Amino acid sequence: MATYMNRKQLLNKVVQLLRFQRTFASDSVPKITTHYTIHPRDQDPRWKDVDMERVSDEVDVLIVGGGPSGLAAACKLKQLANESGKEEMRVCLVEKASEVGGHTLSGACMEPKSLNELFPDWKEMGAPVKQEVKIDKFYFLTEKSRLPIPILPGMPINNHGNYLIRLGHFIRWLGEQAENLGVELYPGTAASEVLYHEDGSVKGIATNDVGIAKDGSPKDSFERGMELHAKVTMFAEGCHGSLSKTLFSNFNLRANCEPQSYGIGLKELWEIDPSLHEPGRVEHSVGWPFDRDTYGGSFLYHIEDDGAPLVAVGIVVGLDYTNPYLNPFQEFQRFKLHPGNVKLFQSGKRIAYGARALNEGGFQSIPKLTFPGGCLIGCSPGFLNVPKIKGIHNAMKSGMVAAEAVYEKIVEEETNPSSQTVGLDPSSYEDRIRSSWVWSELKAVRNVRPSFHTPLGMYGGLAYTGIMYYILRGLEPFTLSHGGPDYSKLKPASECKPIEYPKPDGQVTFDLLSSVALTGTNHDHDEPAHLTLKDDSVPMARNYAVFDGPEQRFCPAGVYEYVETEDGTGHRLQINAQNCIHCKTCDIKDPSQNINWVCPQGGEGPAYNGM
Repeated sequence: MATYMNRKQLLNKVVQLLRFQRTFASDSVPKITTHYTIHPRDQDPRWKDVDMERVSDEVDVLIVGGGPSGLAAACKLKQLANESGKEEMRVCLVEKASEVGGHTLSGACMEPKSLNELFPDWKEMGAPVKQEVKIDKFYFLTEKSRLPIPILPGMPINNHGNYLIRLGHFIRWLGEQAENLGVELYPGTAASEVLYHEDGSVKGIATNDVGIAKDGSPKDSFERGMELHAKVTMFAEGCHGSLSKTLFSNFNLRANCEPQSYGIGLKELWEIDPSLHEPGRVEHSVGWPFDRDTYGGSFLYHIEDDGAPLVAVGIVVGLDYTNPYLNPFQEFQRFKLHPGNVKLFQSGKRIAYGARALNEGGFQSIPKLTFPGGCLIGCSPGFLNVPKIKGIHNAMKSGMVAAEAVYEKIVEEETNPSSQTVGLDPSSYEDRIRSSWVWSELKAVRNVRPSFHTPLGMYGGLAYTGIMYYILRGLEPFTLSHGGPDYSKLKPASECKPIEYPKPDGQVTFDLLSSVALTGTNHDHDEPAHLTLKDDSVPMARNYAVFDGPEQRFCPAGVYEYVETEDGTGHRLQINAQNCIHCKTCDIKDPSQNINWVCPQGGEGPAYNGM
C-alpha cells in the first residue's frame, strides 16, 4: 500500500509538472499586471513625453511608518534634540494611511514598560491606556469544551500589570505627542521607492506618483511623487514592509540569521450584552479549531471604552501551515462558534473587522539592523515576543534605542566628520539593542515557537512552553530552527484533504465581503493593481495546478479569485485590488513567491478606527 501511494503521489507530481511546463510555454496568458515595477516606463511609448522630474526636500531624519516604533523613535529624537538646544533638527515621518493609526491593527494587550520610559507621566498626559488586566485565563480547546491551563508567575503569557487598549487610538495619541515635540507628520503619504547616493548609501525615499490609469498609462492628472532626503532614514513599516524587504536584499541583512517566520492575525471588535461583559478579562487559547500540526491560537479581551462594553476577539494562524485548503478567515469564524465563546456574540453586534500579518521568527530571525544611511526598527526587523503575544513594547523600545544611536551619530558627524558614506550609519544601534531588555527577553523565549516543529506538533510545543521553559527560563545551550521560509511549507493539494467550513449565519459568523466592508477600505478603481505578479503565467501554471490556488483562501479580504474564463474552458486569476487591507499575507505565503506587494497611492487602504 505504501509503495502504491508513493507511486501515485509521484505520478501526480509528474502530471502537475507537465501542466506547469505546458502553460508556461503558452503565449496566450492574459495580462494581469500593469504596474511600472514590472513593466518599466522607459520601454512604454505612452510615457515618452511625460515630465518625470521630482521636487525634493532635505531633512535631518526621515521615518517611514507611523506605528509604535516609528512614533516612539520620532518622539525620542525630538526629546533629545530639544533637551540639547537643537530644536532646529528636522524629524519627518511619513505614513501611508490617510490618518495616523488608520492602518494599525493589534489585539491589543500592552505591556507599558516602554511607555513608562518614553513618557513617565503618560497617565497625566491623557494617554488612552486605562483598562488594566484584572482576570487572566488560558485554555486548551477541544471542539466542545475548554480545559484551563494554569498561568504561573514568570511565564511569558502572564498579563499582570498589562493594559487592554485600542491600538489605533493609542497611536493617534502618540502622533499628537510627536507633533507637540516638533515632529513633522505627513499622513496619506506612501513611500514607494528607496533612493540611494552614488556611493550606495541610502539617500531617502520617493513618494508615490498619482494619476496613473489601470492599464499603466498616464492620465491627464498625472503628478510625479516627491523625494525626501535625509542624513538617516529609519524604516518602521511594520511586518514585511515593501521597502524594508528591498533593503534586506540590497545590503544582505539576513546573511547571519534565519528567514523570518510569520503568522496572520484576524480580529473583530464587538459590542456585547453588558451583563456578559467583564472589563479587564483576558482569555487566550490554543487547540481547536486547529489540528496538532498547525500553529495557532486565539485572544478574547473585554474592554470598557467610554462606557461601551466591547470585546476584541481574534485568532493568529502560523503561516508555516501545510494544507493549502486551510482558510484563516473561515477558521476564525468557526472559532466563534465554540460553546465557550458563542454566547458572547449571539446577542452582540460586530462593529469592526481587520487582519494583519505579524512576525513570529523572534530571536533567530533578527537581521542586521543598520546600513549606510539608515536602520530598521519595530516590526520591520521583527521584535514580537510570540509566547508573550506582545510586540508593542519591544517595537517602541527598538525605536527609542535607535533614536539614541541616530541622534548620537548626527551630532558626532557635525563636530567630527568621519563617515565613509554620505548616508550615515547609526551602527551603535546594534550594540545598544543587544544590551537592552528587548534582546534578553527575545533570547529567553527563542525556542518556544520552533518547539512546535516536532512530530508531536502542538502538544510538543505546549509541553516545552509549560515545562521546559519554566524550568530553564531560557537558559538552554541550544537554539532551535524554524526549518525554512513559510512559503516552502505548503504541500501539493493532491496530498491534502479539503476542509469543509460551516456557512455563515449572519449573526455570529459572516461572509468575507461583508467583513471587508467593515474595514473602510478604499482604493482608486482606475489605477494599476498594487498586487503585482512577477510572471502573469505562474498563478494558473503552478499555484492553481499544484496547490489549487491557495491565495483565494489565505487572503483575508477576497483579493484573489480564480474565476471561469469567458469561453468556459478553464479558469483565470482575478485580482480585486480594491479589497486589499494591506495585510501582506499574499507576499509572504505565495508558494511561488511570484506576488510582490507594492504601495498603492497614499491615503488608500483600510480606515480602521481603534483596531
